[in-house]
Amino acid sequence: MQPVYIGIGSNLGDAAANVRAAIERLRRSPDIQLLRCAALYGSKPFGPVAQDDFVNTVVEIACNLGPPELLRRLKQLEQEMGRKHGERWGPREIDLDILVFAAEQWHSAELNLPHPGIAERAFVLLPLAELAPTMKLSNGASICELAARVAPGLAWRLDDSFQVLGTPAPVKLKP
Repeated sequence: MQPVYIGIGSNLGDAAANVRAAIERLRRSPDIQLLRCAALYGSKPFGPVAQDDFVNTVVEIACNLGPPELLRRLKQLEQEMGRKHGERWGPREIDLDILVFAAEQWHSAELNLPHPGIAERAFVLLPLAELAPTMKLSNGASICELAARVAPGLAWRLDDSFQVLGTPAPVKLKP
């Protein structure tokens, strides 16, 4: 089974606790096996809405669900955790995004895989580089190469000790 990577973020309430709660819900979710989790990162908000900084991470899972079913499961978990859909790129209690689903390409009104914004988002690149540094995107660049180009101050590591199952190997971010 090839890995699936999920981005998790929050910037309302106790954002770190929200992210950890989402990880625990994924761990307990039927048809999902939580494999590894990157450290927690702080990040500046993405998009035009003024708001508090985010707490983010990326988890690696295996699952017996297809992309649409996994998306529905993630949206259900968001709703259970109190997510209210408001302004695009606005503040949120929890956000769960499928970043990469094995080697699948998927394009629909609800879901595009791999996630089209990976290469532009420091809050995805840095934690994803912990888990899959050599993964290449369709543009040919590896996650590690892209993470090395992240502008300082867009995302920063918060928690060196938070690992769910196992510890990813140290990542050298120089290409």
